[in-house]
Amino acid sequence: MTRLSVNINKIATLRNSRGGNNPDVVKAAIDVQRFGADGVTVHPRPDERHIRYQDVRDIRKVVTTEFNIEGNCREQKFVDLVLATVPDQVTLVPDVLGQLTSDHGWNTHVHKEYLREIIAVFRQAGIRTSIFCDPVVEMVEGAADTGTDRIELYTEAYAGVYPGNPEQAIAPYIKAAERARELGLGLNAGHDLDLHNLGYFARNIPWLDEVSIGHALICDAIYLGLENTVQLYKRQLRA
Repeated sequence: MTRLSVNINKIATLRNSRGGNNPDVVKAAIDVQRFGADGVTVHPRPDERHIRYQDVRDIRKVVTTEFNIEGNCREQKFVDLVLATVPDQVTLVPDVLGQLTSDHGWNTHVHKEYLREIIAVFRQAGIRTSIFCDPVVEMVEGAADTGTDRIELYTEAYAGVYPGNPEQAIAPYIKAAERARELGLGLNAGHDLDLHNLGYFARNIPWLDEVSIGHALICDAIYLGLENTVQLYKRQLRA
């Protein structure tokens, strides 16, 4: 079954808006696991506007499922943090400084040599690697040449088209996912997946290893409660 990794960045955003330690992101990491999440995801950024680097160190100590750290590997501070905390998985995202949120995958052909080098660094430390990838067959093929263990399909385009035309929305993702499977790549997905579109995505790509969901899940939790929301998302993956 596809695993659910809960991104707790938005918990940290709320904490940082007021100062202090309420809500407590370490407790949130403990609780989402207790409520059924299969993993915890964080995405620290240089300005620490949500997850702080110290949060990552503190959260690492309480993760008993899987720990996934996302971020821009072209920042040496990020690389050092990952090597110091040794998560189960590092997801490499081609962000730029000041970027509001991740909005594109790697050009795996243009950046192939760089990705090979940095992936080798993480693999030598025993960390599974995944790289953010658009649903384009050529980019998936390029990813296979980098030595990465997995790709994470960037699903914003799917989420945008899904309400009006689910079949059109999923089509490029099925093609990309099938090619990834042929090439022996593990498969993750994330960005703008929610209770409305997640089940359809998972049913059409049943060999999906993991989804990473943060913003929508935390928004739903405001109305539905965190424990109930985690279970509702898990249920979508079993549908």
